[in-house]
Amino acid sequence: MQKVFNLAGALGFLMSAGILVGTAVVYSRIPSITKHYMEKLQSELTGVMADMVPGKIDDVMPELPTSTGPAVELPKSPF
Repeated sequence: MQKVFNLAGALGFLMSAGILVGTAVVYSRIPSITKHYMEKLQSELTGVMADMVPGKIDDVMPELPTSTGPAVELPKSPF
């Protein structure tokens, strides 16, 4: 019976150590994982915005004039 208890204790210790090591590894890798997904999201959003913007700009921009009028005079200085 003592061997069963020793085995259960050793397995419990190994499971606790494995969870502790796994948590430490994941916690240390969080910045790189976050950076990877942020870069992926940023590149995807950049592509979506690049596709949307030209159409919206063309809708809002007025037509450019083909000719201009005379120059506007500057106000006279009171001094």
